[in-house]
Amino acid sequence: MGPLWALWVLLARLDALAGVTPPSNRPTTVQTKQAFRVDKFQGEWFVLGLAGSTHSKADRRLLSPFTATFSQNNKKQLEVTYAMVRGQRCVTWSYVLIPTARPDVFSVENRGELGTDTEDVWVQDTDYSTFALMSSRRQSARRAIVRVHLLFRLWAIQTETLGKFLCLLKAQGLSEANIVFPDFPDWAPYRTAC
Repeated sequence: MGPLWALWVLLARLDALAGVTPPSNRPTTVQTKQAFRVDKFQGEWFVLGLAGSTHSKADRRLLSPFTATFSQNNKKQLEVTYAMVRGQRCVTWSYVLIPTARPDVFSVENRGELGTDTEDVWVQDTDYSTFALMSSRRQSARRAIVRVHLLFRLWAIQTETLGKFLCLLKAQGLSEANIVFPDFPDWAPYRTAC
């Protein structure tokens, strides 16, 4: 299945799910994955959906498809490296997820011009081989920034996982207007560049 076909299916399902209310027996909040296994989570993931309190659909033209690679270092921290093709060049950035008392919750220390911000990252759900849902909350001196990531090992999106993604972003106080799906046409020719 090619990236354009996967995007078409994703957008069609998103439109169909937008008007659907979750069944009453479904929990209103998403529970994090308690038995998280770092060793099985490591490796490359494709970021096929992103939602955030600072994002809008207008941001889609700025977002190219990108990868997230997770690897555990010798301090038992998860190093995350992102790679995105922008025009003819590859842009990368990285940070370290510091384990907390819960295996599925991490913290990130962000040092910037205005001091240190705190950020917590949750692996909300994953089957390790197909999909992962992650969320984060970053608290700065001025505001809180919430993000939800939809990750897949391949360019295939499952309808059930898309539904989980929508439920998770709603549980985080976000709406469909905060979702940004990467613009796939620019990705294929430069996939090997990163």
